[in-house]
Amino acid sequence: MSLKNTWWKEAVVYQIYPRSFFDTNGDGVGDLNGVRAKLDYLQELGVDMIWLCPVYKSPNVDNGYDVSDYQDIMDEMGTMEDFDRLLEEIHARGMKIMMDLVLNHTSDQHPWFRESRSSRDNPKRDWYVWRDQPTNWEAIFGGPAWTYDPKTQQYYFHLFTKNQVDLNWENPELRRAVYDMILWWLDKGIDGFRVDAINHLKKDFTDMPNPDGLDYVPALEKMTNVEGIQDLLAELRRETFSKYDVVTVGEANSIRAHEIGEWISEADGKFNMIFHLEAHDEAWDEDSVGGVDVDDLRIILDRWQRSAHGIAWNSLYLENHDRPRTVSTWGNDQEHWWESATALGCMYFFMQGTPFIYQGQEIGMTNAPFDDISMYRDIETKNMYRYNRQKGVPHKDLMATIQKISRDHARTPVQWNGEKNAGFSTGTPWIPVNPNFNWLNVEAQQKDTQSVLSFYKKMIRLRKQHKTLVYGSTHLTFLECPFVYAYTRELGEERFLVVSHLDDNTCSWWSPVEGELLLSNYDSHVDGKLQPYEARVYRLE
Repeated sequence: MSLKNTWWKEAVVYQIYPRSFFDTNGDGVGDLNGVRAKLDYLQELGVDMIWLCPVYKSPNVDNGYDVSDYQDIMDEMGTMEDFDRLLEEIHARGMKIMMDLVLNHTSDQHPWFRESRSSRDNPKRDWYVWRDQPTNWEAIFGGPAWTYDPKTQQYYFHLFTKNQVDLNWENPELRRAVYDMILWWLDKGIDGFRVDAINHLKKDFTDMPNPDGLDYVPALEKMTNVEGIQDLLAELRRETFSKYDVVTVGEANSIRAHEIGEWISEADGKFNMIFHLEAHDEAWDEDSVGGVDVDDLRIILDRWQRSAHGIAWNSLYLENHDRPRTVSTWGNDQEHWWESATALGCMYFFMQGTPFIYQGQEIGMTNAPFDDISMYRDIETKNMYRYNRQKGVPHKDLMATIQKISRDHARTPVQWNGEKNAGFSTGTPWIPVNPNFNWLNVEAQQKDTQSVLSFYKKMIRLRKQHKTLVYGSTHLTFLECPFVYAYTRELGEERFLVVSHLDDNTCSWWSPVEGELLLSNYDSHVDGKLQPYEARVYRLE
């Protein structure tokens, strides 16, 4: 099967976490006008599409992933008029916008849930999941997955927090209301959706006993890829996405490469791409000192490349709003900050798939050195700390883990310049700024042709100049260096070689390469050697 050439395959996508992007009114929270104010920067970077994390009305228990009104804008972000103006200016620049879509749950403040919990015989009672007795399931963010409602004397189910109440996708009236909401946004003119936690829509509520003293078990075991979910997703696509020329990306944390056909194949897929977490979950050990297992990374990503070849399309990403900064986990943000930030970027950017860049990644932003729990804002981090302290885990041990893995590392404000609050806000930021902003910032890198930012611009230009780097086949290449990730891209008579050395030491490899060196993060090269975190891209003869 031959894949079709489409606009979203050739695009480069930039993910914006609006709360931390740019604040225009001094309240310490980024907003829609802040996104609009930086459109020239994004256009200069070379991106084609913006992925906007949730800006819907929300009480912000989980920073917008708890929606209280899908068809309104949260007060901190602005107004629907601000969104319409942003949409207009994005399109005027020839760019596109993808919205985040949260379909597994709503806020407990959503009118649907307020009606549902008002009485047992309310017409919307069955839009959510209610039971007389809870099971021994633990929520993803810690604690029980069921909360008691004293008014109606039943328990409601929530996979995440008690304020994020799971929708009952078995109810056809609920599904119709969701589809109408999605169509409303598509009619408005947006260009796609990233769909949150999509593999949890179908539930298996087989009862599990909960006698006194029985340990809680993760609810995920009964809520992930349950039989029948493909039927739900097929209807979702048929009733909404298929009617428009848009792109859809599903977040499905447990999907593996051999399942690619039913999820994202062009013949039978329910989405255009999928965000899987396999590489992040298995190639980096959060309990280790640091670094990435290149062997595991090579195996996992190559498996996805080969499984998608000819039938589907990959999403390519290093970072997002739920992961700590890659240069601080997979790389070395001390001795080789610049080299590892650029080598990691080169490693993933030229594979088969659509590249996603998370805000701040393009300047090499690092994990924050926050050493006190009061400096963190993420509900997952705070819940993990609280529940484990109750179990007796020492504060020191918990903080050591949090400093490695907290989602807040990705959510510190974008570092625009070396001025107060990194130029993010004139007020007090909702979360502290990383103190390295005085040297690590956009303004400093815009003036430096050898910056991480300049390297990302070069990668984007190179990908746009060569169709082979978009549509070519991918072939893993083994060099003598055990810590090198190398592959070729081939289309017709044209071949490229991408080499990324992901280690602190120098290693030997076969060289010279017969071809033209198009991109490198070192000015000088050593014959037969790859220097620490050295990256190269060749067009082969």
